[in-house]
Amino acid sequence: MPTRSLVPLLCLFVLLPAADLVLSNKYACAQGVQPYPDAITNRDFYPKTPMTPPAVNVPFVDPDLGGTMVRATGEGINPKDPQSYFHTPAPDANEWSMDESKFYVAGAHTTDFAFSFDPTTMTLGPLPGAGAGGGLVLPLRPGPTFSFVDPDLMYGTEPKAPLTIATYRFSTGQVQALYDTTNCGTHPALVAGPGNSSSDITLANDDSRIVISAGGKGVSDRVFAVVYDQTLGCRWYNTQTGEIGGQWGPTGQASIADRFLFNHSKIYGDGRYVRISLGAGFYIWDTTSLTVTPCYIHDGPHCAGYGAAGYVSYINAPGVLDELNTFMRPVYDLGDLTQLIDPLPQPYYWGMEKAFAWNDGKVNENFPVCGSTYSPTGNEEVKQPYDGEIFCIETDGLGSTVWRFVHNRGTWDHTFYWTLPVISLSLDGHWAAFTSGWDDQVGTDWDGDPRTDVWIVKLQ
Repeated sequence: MPTRSLVPLLCLFVLLPAADLVLSNKYACAQGVQPYPDAITNRDFYPKTPMTPPAVNVPFVDPDLGGTMVRATGEGINPKDPQSYFHTPAPDANEWSMDESKFYVAGAHTTDFAFSFDPTTMTLGPLPGAGAGGGLVLPLRPGPTFSFVDPDLMYGTEPKAPLTIATYRFSTGQVQALYDTTNCGTHPALVAGPGNSSSDITLANDDSRIVISAGGKGVSDRVFAVVYDQTLGCRWYNTQTGEIGGQWGPTGQASIADRFLFNHSKIYGDGRYVRISLGAGFYIWDTTSLTVTPCYIHDGPHCAGYGAAGYVSYINAPGVLDELNTFMRPVYDLGDLTQLIDPLPQPYYWGMEKAFAWNDGKVNENFPVCGSTYSPTGNEEVKQPYDGEIFCIETDGLGSTVWRFVHNRGTWDHTFYWTLPVISLSLDGHWAAFTSGWDDQVGTDWDGDPRTDVWIVKLQ
């Protein structure tokens, strides 16, 4: 890849929160590479400093990597369950309003809470109608998504009509039904009721198309990927029978013989392609045709690992040679791989899993992909560079920069899904929310299960 010159190194003292009354003896050394000139980009090892959980809504600096962050949630935000946990929604959902004035977190008992956010002061506040704990309970099913074009609008499905796509407007507090997918003409017919609920909802970058996963007994047994075009109407793919139909586009059998149930669906920014994810790979459906293309974990090309969707590309780190070795490919040609860190430096590092988020094509083309590393065994130790960090990787082809911001202090326990240190990005790519139990120091819930909270880091 072409190289890019760096501005002179900038080294800044790092101050811990005032409550600690300690001046760190470490330095955070910024390499001056845009769009995050204050972040370090070297490959040095930064040990993790022991640190008690900071107070909610008080910005502080990571003592090791120098990034600024704030704890967004804590006990008491949900008055009905003061000890409940909070976590970042799935990265496919848009957690932030387009003007960054609002964002939401997922809570226990399938309740989502929205807050105001002030990027200048890096503090959170209550929205109109917020409850005693400061969070506004969103009147949509879990996993809604903010609009990409209207900062006052969210999309989701109705709590009492889980197959109906709906909008929620913050200024009026009103939920408005948009489309009932039981009218889509699926084969067999979708019928509202137990065993036919929906999960996940994602948008094209202009809000023109919406996709939900529907049918089946639960999240891992979905049958239909349903695409609603706000002009053309509804289109569907039954992954168990292979049939594709709807009110626009060709109808008939999918181009592949595979028959399967799936976990989640995600529409790409261009509104044409839908990723349908299983535990063992994924499929890409070109909604303008009957073409469905598989990407198997074992047969490749390099389809393992958590990934992130952009405008018309997919990024993942499948665990080849090095844990941070990351590939980008267009979804219409899954074998056309670009290695983002090239050449791959040695020594190779192993031991961490990755969760990615990406805003390519939403505000900036070729914006960096960002991620969170965590131990798959729940090990809290940091032994080498990139362990337990929030980072971003260059995607524009001008270089192979890795920007490093903070230690996430997240500990994943596979028994409790909410402990996964998932990351979510604001649309301009300068704010990241992530889940963390802060080295298991934020306590437990009423049942003795581990609590987690949501933290926001400034990417600069």
